[in-house]
Amino acid sequence: MPDKPLIRLGTRRSPLAMAQAHEARSRLCAAHGWDEAQIELVPVIASGDKIQDRPLADIGGKALWTRELDNWLDEGRIDAAVHSMKDVETLRPDDFAIGAILPRADKADVLLGARSISAIPPGSKVGTSAPRRAAQLLHARPDLEVVGIRGNVATRMAKLQAGEADATFLAAAGLARLGEEAVGVRLDPGEWLPAPAQAAIGIECCADDGRTRDWLASIDHTPSREEVLAERALLEGFGGTCHSPIAALTRREGSELHMTAAIYSPDGAICIRREAVFAPGNHDAARQLAHDMLDAAPEHVRAHFNGAQA
Repeated sequence: MPDKPLIRLGTRRSPLAMAQAHEARSRLCAAHGWDEAQIELVPVIASGDKIQDRPLADIGGKALWTRELDNWLDEGRIDAAVHSMKDVETLRPDDFAIGAILPRADKADVLLGARSISAIPPGSKVGTSAPRRAAQLLHARPDLEVVGIRGNVATRMAKLQAGEADATFLAAAGLARLGEEAVGVRLDPGEWLPAPAQAAIGIECCADDGRTRDWLASIDHTPSREEVLAERALLEGFGGTCHSPIAALTRREGSELHMTAAIYSPDGAICIRREAVFAPGNHDAARQLAHDMLDAAPEHVRAHFNGAQA
């Protein structure tokens, strides 16, 4: 066994992020025949984990999940960083490369506190700080009240138990990775569209680090990469911000990808939903779908997609 680890994986400190880092380590060990001691997990506290009392969009957006890991990667303190891909900005530094996307888990959202969206009692408070979930909820149930809830899975479940909200949402993949599969009611992702890149774990490294890129390539899951990169191209086409309610679901149909996407006005009153079928790697088609949807949207909805970094 070497005196120092072969690779240092950076990760956020939250329980879910650590579970994802353990999965990445296990897959690397299985692919290369390594002992777990040869991969060091390096936890960092992300800015987004430090600030829990305000919506993410109000305090800096997705960069709050990646900033510290980006700095450590740039400084050579870690060799790669493990991310939830839905939390990674659409436009990334050229110095970094997505070395691997792990096999994508269940893309669905889970509803806690009611049997279904329609079964939530009228006037109930539903906790979420995600613009997508809030707008999608209000589109289906304008009689409900959205209240802001942030925090990791355990924190949000505790806030629900404490009565801060009558219902809330969590990602099915996150619950499964924490061993909480039995919690809540799974929402059909074909009807209740998830966030772009939801349920995907990505591992980023320096673009010029050939050794680490080669190691990561062995655990890259091509079908998941194709879906995630298509959804990130859709985001790029929208030019949205963290305030922009965007939902997307990509399914494989034979040799092609079938993408369903929706954008909303923040109050949920307007929904523009479209579909496209294209070959994997045809990111122009995903961007064009976004452009077509924006063209179909009224001006006050387009105003929330202003070309800023998503």
